[in-house]
Amino acid sequence: MEKRTSEIKLKDKTELEIMRHYKELSDKNFCIEKGFYPLGSCTMKYNPRINEWTSKLEGFANLHPNQEDSDCQGALQIMYELQNYLKIITGMDAICLQPCAGAHGEFSGMMVIKKYFEDKNDLRKKVIIPDNAHGTNPASAAMCGFEVVEVKSNDKGLVDVDELKKLVAEYSSDIAAIMMTNPNTLGLFDSNVLEISDIMHKNGSLLYYDGANFNAIMGHTNPRLMGFDVVHVNLHKTFSTPHAGGGPGAGPIGTTRELAQFLPVPRVEFDGEKYIRNYNYPKSIGKVATFFGNFNVMVKAYTYIRMLGKHLKNVSEDAVLAANYIKESLKNDYKIAFDTICAHEFVIDNSDKKDLGTSTLDIAKRLMDENIHPATIYFPLIVHEAFMVEPTESETKAVLDNFINVMKKIALEIKDGVDFHEFPKNTPISRADEVLAARHPDLKE
Repeated sequence: MEKRTSEIKLKDKTELEIMRHYKELSDKNFCIEKGFYPLGSCTMKYNPRINEWTSKLEGFANLHPNQEDSDCQGALQIMYELQNYLKIITGMDAICLQPCAGAHGEFSGMMVIKKYFEDKNDLRKKVIIPDNAHGTNPASAAMCGFEVVEVKSNDKGLVDVDELKKLVAEYSSDIAAIMMTNPNTLGLFDSNVLEISDIMHKNGSLLYYDGANFNAIMGHTNPRLMGFDVVHVNLHKTFSTPHAGGGPGAGPIGTTRELAQFLPVPRVEFDGEKYIRNYNYPKSIGKVATFFGNFNVMVKAYTYIRMLGKHLKNVSEDAVLAANYIKESLKNDYKIAFDTICAHEFVIDNSDKKDLGTSTLDIAKRLMDENIHPATIYFPLIVHEAFMVEPTESETKAVLDNFINVMKKIALEIKDGVDFHEFPKNTPISRADEVLAARHPDLKE
């Protein structure tokens, strides 16, 4: 063993000085407690402190994952009840909590679909995915060995049903599933979803529901009513637990009764006397995470659902109202990509601003000096200079009005020829070299 031969060169600091140092560092980070966070397609809502309190209770925080079932009945009960709540909310017959993120849930759900067809000795190879889908959709399908077939959107931003029919006719019995988000990534509810479901099911294909935008529909509809067979739900988005920066997250998956036997194990069940982890599912795809996934996130989501109860429906109503309020307030200053009633988010097309010398990236950087986190930019790819806004239900009208006023001010600055390339000016670092930062990140300075 090597031993240090010289003293560690550390400055003598008091506890107070050290605390001030780390507090100063934390102040340089932007968080939802610091300002508005309209990050479209990701539902970055406020995380109530009660969630943090319950997740830190000693019986949860200090519980070892190798405990016997008899020693962790409370934790298993929470997971069991959370499964049941998600069954009601999604309309599915069975839920597995194990996946640790949305993309992980997608991967697990597609593995279930693959196993379903293998069990039928019907080896289908293709998955249809809309051109406005989240990027993880084609990645998850490809990782499971499927070939991705893109279906175009129509002029309303919805799945082109005629195009879909042509693809189904062309590939027929080789199509395993279609992966959809509804509302989609443009913030539009696809009113053709039942026709799409009918087309796919008549072809013997399944429908996969990406639950990233679930915040828009709670209590008003669910994937089962739309005809979906497999779904994942992002607990860390819709059900208010901290996320981004790589986690932690949770992406439970649900299925219809026909596919339930293929879900990951263990499954939390109640035998009439106690809660157990049941591994006895011979056709399961197996484990997809260490132990049982991110249990701490499950406790937070469980708390959120229990606190709101039937008022989860109000969450979606407020989120949709906020998005439409902002959209209507900005439509005279910005080009709305699809100017119709939206769901929880909408997309601005800044191509006309680009013609004036200001890009979507410039607008995003300008927002940072107003203590507003930039919205999602350049996604979905089918909208040039896309700027996606999702206010969620967390914010007051005053916050929404401030955002609207800032965006109007920026629109006037663009008309006046203000040079946006120096923004942001008031953040810990100014405009970064995006390419250099991506290719050669320095995490030490």
